[in-house]
Amino acid sequence: MEKLQNYIDGVLIAPKSGKYIDNYNPSIGKAYSLIPDSDEEDVQLAVEAANKAFPSWSTMRKEDRSKWMMKLADLLEERLEQFALAESIDNGKPLWLSRSVDIPRAVSNLRFFATGILHFPSEAHNMDGHAINYTLRDPVGVVGCISPWNLPLYLFTWKVAPALAAGCCVVSKPSEITPMTAYMLSQLCAEIGFPKGVFNILHGLGSKVGSAIVSHPDIKAISFTGGTATGKAIASVAAPMFKKMSLELGGKNPVVIFSDCNWDKMMKTTLDSSFSNQGEICLCGSRIMVEKNVYEKFRDEFVQKTKALVVGPPLDEKTKLGAIVSKPHFEKILSYIEIAKQEGGKILCGGKAVKMSGEHSEGWYIEPTVIEGLPQNCRTNKEEIFGPVVTIMPFETEEEAIEFANGTEYGLTSMLWTENLTRTHKMAAQFKSGIVWVNCWLLRDLRTPFGGMKNSGVGREGGWEALRFFTEPKNVCVKL
Repeated sequence: MEKLQNYIDGVLIAPKSGKYIDNYNPSIGKAYSLIPDSDEEDVQLAVEAANKAFPSWSTMRKEDRSKWMMKLADLLEERLEQFALAESIDNGKPLWLSRSVDIPRAVSNLRFFATGILHFPSEAHNMDGHAINYTLRDPVGVVGCISPWNLPLYLFTWKVAPALAAGCCVVSKPSEITPMTAYMLSQLCAEIGFPKGVFNILHGLGSKVGSAIVSHPDIKAISFTGGTATGKAIASVAAPMFKKMSLELGGKNPVVIFSDCNWDKMMKTTLDSSFSNQGEICLCGSRIMVEKNVYEKFRDEFVQKTKALVVGPPLDEKTKLGAIVSKPHFEKILSYIEIAKQEGGKILCGGKAVKMSGEHSEGWYIEPTVIEGLPQNCRTNKEEIFGPVVTIMPFETEEEAIEFANGTEYGLTSMLWTENLTRTHKMAAQFKSGIVWVNCWLLRDLRTPFGGMKNSGVGREGGWEALRFFTEPKNVCVKL
């Protein structure tokens, strides 16, 4: 099997331990490659390389930093099909999704911040002619970027691109569950001769590599996307060290549907927001609340359309839902379906594992599942499942809908379907979430702030927010 390598100081190298971990193809349920079982020694090497590279990278003309990033983006775009195929094999998602969303977005992330840094503004304040204040923004230093498995290259580049653009040097860790495209990106970096030590990619377990990155005293900021429990553990280490932190964590997102919505548009989008990427997107809507006078109409049509969704191998063009990313996550999702039954939920469709034939017979597949009849405050409606499982429930008033929508410890995103403009603004102001999508889902402008409230995270990514995170402001006051 292919052995992946770490990328440290501009060179692809084996882990210091010489040990490797199996990397699984979820569509067949078998290991197909090996990833480095890296540890603190590898992190130390990467930090030393990053520290050595920081003086030249941080003072390089921003136009030149931009050119390096654009060069990497251009080559990634040239290899889009190769990367899309690798992403689908590694993650289990349909190939059409990797080809149309994941890899193009990774290209966009690199280009957006490569050009954004050229226009990053600073502030100046005139004190009535007595003095002038102006703000300098210097790169933080060496930073750690840790990304998740659900949108592997998409979210990996979302973190490293603003860090590199801002002039930071990066020690990064992709998920050990989906390492392949980050490894391939490191091969592109080596191919174009990206400046040594500026961008380092290490593979391995979170308990070893992730922990070593978070606790290293020379790493000045941590950008992490993943589970809330892991985020809490990171904060407990990083906060006493006074590191900057950006933590994008879990979600249990509500979809609130009123009878005056554009019905066909709502139905199509709600199917997507429920089951895209097998429901393995932190932005998916997993709690669907429907105005009572159209609840039965919605339930019957939604269930019918859900049953028509094709679960299958990622490379099959007919597949709508591919494989679940790993066996432990597959088992977790099925366990929550059992919990829903115990809590009194009625399975309207799905609820079972899907057994494929041939080489995919050992793969990890689950039917898209719709559940009704659960109380708002049960575990199924409060805890993050992160799979193709949604609950549906009726509501009668705007106040009740808001109460239900805000009734979890999470606050990442909310979705509202209505044509009533007054209701839109009134309810959008009351949702306790970092993003409110009205009559749409996953419509992203990269200039806007991205992140959650409550247990969905700390800080914001995207646009100037990301560039501010990776820089330190310094006010200069000149008396006239």
